Amino acid sequence: MDLTTVIGLAVCFILVIGGVVAGGEGIAFVDFQSMLIVLGGTGGALIMSNPPERIKSFLKIMKMAFTGGSPDLVSLVQTIVSFAEKARREGLLALEADASELDNEFLKKSIQLVVDGTDPELVKAILDTEIGILENRHSSNKYFFDSMAELAPAFGMLGTLIGLITMLGNLSNPDALGPGMAVALVTTFYGSLIANGFALPIGKKLAVRSSQEVLSMELMVEGVLAIQAGENPRIVEEKLKVFLPPKQRLDLEEKAAEGKGES
Repeated sequence: MDLTTVIGLAVCFILVIGGVVAGGEGIAFVDFQSMLIVLGGTGGALIMSNPPERIKSFLKIMKMAFTGGSPDLVSLVQTIVSFAEKARREGLLALEADASELDNEFLKKSIQLVVDGTDPELVKAILDTEIGILENRHSSNKYFFDSMAELAPAFGMLGTLIGLITMLGNLSNPDALGPGMAVALVTTFYGSLIANGFALPIGKKLAVRSSQEVLSMELMVEGVLAIQAGENPRIVEEKLKVFLPPKQRLDLEEKAAEGKGES
């Protein structure tokens, strides 16, 4: 569970709703007609603009923003360096058994391509293509929430127009002015809240998740190609350190020092 997403979403809605209630007129922000316009309009437009499989996987896509965490790049570097050391001692074929036990499917596939004697350029082409396809898939998932962020305020404005038309059509009836004004303003509020309090943050979190996963995959590609080239494990480690931020580089060095001390 990614607590930053949960806490951020909770803080956003609790404080906004709290601010509304603190004003003493909370009931004025509850309008069924406005909900129908914004939620119904946004939902219908999303259904029209997305393929059926993406609509069906809406909850699964949203779950990505609430679950999981950043890839453990330090452990990943350690794993690849250990493969480099074994390949240096026993040859590439010795990696097959260990690769089959890996949980990371991309790394498992990468090692298997090397063990099978695939040409290095072809290995890189295959893995780069897989990364590109993953980026496209993640981009399309993010597009769903980007579309929601565009559509919700638009239907909020549509509700505002409906409210104004209602008001102008009932200028002779003072009792109708209040409900018309409520629809005009509350729909804009709903649309803005959905966009800025939910859709945009979820889309941005999905983008962060995607960039982190792509970075870890690029690290694996670099490491596997270095192993295939028979490079010294120390050189492999230095190459992969480039992908780590300074703090994680220090963590990697500390773990390496601890391992040497235990041995």
